[in-house]
Amino acid sequence: MKENVSTVLCTVKGLVQGVGFRPFVYRTAVELHLTGTVENRTDGVRIIIQGNSSNIEEFIQKLNTSPPPASVIETVDTCNLGETQQSVSDPHDFESFTILKSEKNNGKITEVSPDIAVCDNCLEDLEKQESRINFPFINCTNCGPRFTIIKSLPYDRQQTTMGPFKMCSRCEAEYNSPLDRRFHAQPVSCNECGPEYTLHTENTVISNITAVLETAAELIDSGKIIAVKGLGGFHLVCNALDKKAAEDLRKLKKRETKPFAVMTRDIKTAEKYVYFDKTGSELLQSWRRPIVLADDKAILPSDINRGLSRTGIILPYMPFHYMLFQKLETDCIIATSGNFSDEPIIIDNSEALAEFLPVTSAVIIYNREIYNRCDDSVAFTSGDKIRLIRRSRGWTPASIKLEQSCDGILAVGGELKNTFCIGKDNKAFLSQHIGDLKSCETEIFFKESVKRFSTLFNVNIKKIACDLHPDYISTGYALESGLPVMGVQHHWAHIASCLAEYGINRKVAGFAFDGTGYGTDGAVWGGEVLICDLHDFERYTHLDYIPLPGGDAGVKEPWRMGISYLYRVFGESFRELDLPILKKIREKEIEIVTAMIKNGINSPPTSSMGRLFDAVSAITGICLYSGFEAEAAMRLESLADSGFGKDVQSSEIRGLGEFDYKSGSSKCYSYQVNEKIIIYPMIKEIVNDLINDIPPSSVSIKFHNTIAEIILSSAEKIRRERGIRTAALSGGVFYNKMLLSLAEKKLKRAGFEVLTNCKVPSGDGGISFGQCAIAAEFFNTKLKYSIL
Repeated sequence: MKENVSTVLCTVKGLVQGVGFRPFVYRTAVELHLTGTVENRTDGVRIIIQGNSSNIEEFIQKLNTSPPPASVIETVDTCNLGETQQSVSDPHDFESFTILKSEKNNGKITEVSPDIAVCDNCLEDLEKQESRINFPFINCTNCGPRFTIIKSLPYDRQQTTMGPFKMCSRCEAEYNSPLDRRFHAQPVSCNECGPEYTLHTENTVISNITAVLETAAELIDSGKIIAVKGLGGFHLVCNALDKKAAEDLRKLKKRETKPFAVMTRDIKTAEKYVYFDKTGSELLQSWRRPIVLADDKAILPSDINRGLSRTGIILPYMPFHYMLFQKLETDCIIATSGNFSDEPIIIDNSEALAEFLPVTSAVIIYNREIYNRCDDSVAFTSGDKIRLIRRSRGWTPASIKLEQSCDGILAVGGELKNTFCIGKDNKAFLSQHIGDLKSCETEIFFKESVKRFSTLFNVNIKKIACDLHPDYISTGYALESGLPVMGVQHHWAHIASCLAEYGINRKVAGFAFDGTGYGTDGAVWGGEVLICDLHDFERYTHLDYIPLPGGDAGVKEPWRMGISYLYRVFGESFRELDLPILKKIREKEIEIVTAMIKNGINSPPTSSMGRLFDAVSAITGICLYSGFEAEAAMRLESLADSGFGKDVQSSEIRGLGEFDYKSGSSKCYSYQVNEKIIIYPMIKEIVNDLINDIPPSSVSIKFHNTIAEIILSSAEKIRRERGIRTAALSGGVFYNKMLLSLAEKKLKRAGFEVLTNCKVPSGDGGISFGQCAIAAEFFNTKLKYSIL
């Protein structure tokens, strides 16, 4: 007989599968002398806990305060099943604590864990545990592949690409032992029963892991390029300190100017090459292991970042990476996505051998399938916050909670940097980075991933939200679906993504600054100040329209926008100005573009802030042709960074905009904010500064400060007129760390609540989340919406 025994049912929802949650529950229950059961269900983790009431209270507290590092607890719902003095024959009377077999509960979902970097305990086992010494697939319940190998829920071995690998008796014993760190670690395996690496050259195949690593290290150290199968796809790898190797890789990737990310041996090595603030250092070493953009110390070869002020750094996250660095002489390698042009990263072994073997010195594969391709995530830090640029490995497919139900909604995003977002109950599941939908291969990847997400999370898609642009592949997909379609204006979706992150649905002053977005008037928007919530938006003011000569050509050749602004401000006399842009561009080309502007030939009007950054970058002579998206703006920001010197990197001086300009002039160029934002006086003053030999770096600093002042002035005008005291900043222009920091601090000092994207990218990778939030509001409130 038991006395004074309480029984409590706990239902835990959140990211609680594939992160070692059940073993944690088991150990905690045993430590507190509690009995009961725990099981994975597709609607969460279900726990029946029995024992002393105070011990049960402590157990529930530990569920909330000390779960496994990669878990995310959203809710812990408890229900007291009563007290009993009955015998063990009672159905709610337990002799021990047991982990039950997973149960499938159709129609419900739980979270799927992102992939987790190998943990320190496994790295230690890699050298000491007999069956796993030098085993490159070592993992436990606290680390290893998750999303990239899962096919369906619940998260059990047979539902993953580890299914074909039968566990040996030793691994099976660990898998079935609740006190073992590898209890129910679905990818658990060892040298006897696990996957294997092989290295392929034109003439040989090497299967011994030591020989694979030694050969790979020898090739990399000697300046060769190899392809290596990673967690979510292949990488092309070479010695980051070998200038010729980096040049060869650029030719192979046809990537003349875009920076490369660098993987360093450890955090100490990373700090040798770049500056990190506390948040950046913690993010770099976190289990998510993204590429982190950090201020460069100018020690790495300039070919790595092509003269930009920031370099992307990533630390090893697979056992293979650590094992490779043990063999390498170099302490840093370039590890870039294994793809060509705008195609998706390659994941298939046969395709990798066919594509890479003819153009690299070796291809390293392993015989476990990558089911869900997933690029490395990219982030930077500002204001002690993580800012995502590419949300993929380490984040996907973790959900983001919405205040409204988004059940059955698919938001298909935009054309560039595409992601989609799929809703179940009030959870929004943002896809991994899909890429630019202009290529056939990426479109196939997009459609395949939509099907896989809807299957994985058991979503019956009933409604679709999309961009207003009629020619986007994603919009076409929505219209061809036969389902109800809601068109969402691009920049409204940007601000909505910010509002939804914070669970806010009230009017804000929204600053949506990017390169391109389809406006309701058919023009190219991008410098938008909106008054909006999730129900509607008002275009309060915007950058004055200016011709974009050549359309897409004007995006790839920033000098065209430079000429457009110069012509608007100075008329035909701009040709007489002593400016770098006019010395570097052939006169005939300038004549053609000027004629296009004058006659309105292929020169659509644009209010784009991204194109304004292009124009100023070109006028200063820093970037006339863009080799990759936003290169001109990035070089302009780097130019401003160079004006500070490394002694003030990441200091409050940059954040507050209190600059010591060499020109001795005011800290801000002239502008006007009325029905339109007029910046032509600024262009004139920039030209005068350049003619008067003011350093371009000082011009860039002053320009950034001016844009931040425009944001502040606009927000203050809205506050005076409408009483709105919250500002939301979103759009790809806010990847500019200097502008984001300036604007955020100026607004906060002026008493504004400031919302900025942290959970999703502020660029186009986040607009599907904004579309989903808006669609959820409309479909739930039965408001009228635009059907394309």
